Amino acid sequence: MKHLVSIADLDRDEIEEILDLADRLKSERYKGMIAEYLKNKSLAMIFELPSTRTRVSFEVAMSDLGGHALYLGWNDLQLGRGEPIKDTARVLSRYVHGVMIRARNHSIIKEFAEHSSIPVINGLSNLEHPCQILADLMTIREYKGTLSKIKLVWVGDGNNVCNSLILASSIMGISMVYSTPPGYEPNQEIVEKAKSLGGDIAYVREPDEAVAGADVIYTDVWTSMGQEEEREKRLKIFREYQVNTSLVEKANEDVIVLHCLPAHRGEEITDEVMESSNSVVYDQAENRLHAQKAILVKLLGE
Repeated sequence: MKHLVSIADLDRDEIEEILDLADRLKSERYKGMIAEYLKNKSLAMIFELPSTRTRVSFEVAMSDLGGHALYLGWNDLQLGRGEPIKDTARVLSRYVHGVMIRARNHSIIKEFAEHSSIPVINGLSNLEHPCQILADLMTIREYKGTLSKIKLVWVGDGNNVCNSLILASSIMGISMVYSTPPGYEPNQEIVEKAKSLGGDIAYVREPDEAVAGADVIYTDVWTSMGQEEEREKRLKIFREYQVNTSLVEKANEDVIVLHCLPAHRGEEITDEVMESSNSVVYDQAENRLHAQKAILVKLLGE
């Protein structure tokens, strides 16, 4: 039994196994092939934060695999009334075969996993977003044919997605540069952990300099959920970190642009770039489904 709380819970071989399986499941779905890998299995999905891609992709994934997903809003559960996390974890372990949690604080998912006897999947926390990163790696590999000798540049806020991407890059041998305003860098403990794993991770403050030679440019919203009162301040601070045509032209000609969505067009990324031939954001979003199916088969399957 294994949890996926951090992308670092997986080693290189396990990530490659998941990506290979995701490719196969994607191909099978396109061919109309149905295989009930998780027949009679149930996944509890606990949402403290709202979602489009995470909820729909996990629900459809379980349906495609012959299983069942239960949507559980935080306040629909006794968690919303103060039941200890460990009690909910122990009870759900008797009912379902796996739990996916989307929570504000990473500590909630860690505590749940500690007391769960079934696999727990991090569907997003304030610290990491491992499911997103597996879809990202799948997308990069589809377009570039490999994950080796890739230069990936993160532009914008050093948030949870950036944290997981740094760890994944170190595990998979991707050269990663992050370009953020001072004070908005990714979690430095994670950066140090990535470097201790042998990761080629660098900070370049100026985006124009950072994207030189980039194979992949990745950005995300400047104001994440729970930071709404900082919005106006962030709009001013991050202005020069917008992914626009001028910035993309400073990267390799065949650079691909990623965004985990939802996007605030005209802020962190322009409409022109989102609709350009460099943008692969919708393939990336689709791959959430296929990558998560692979995760579910690996963690919940026989």
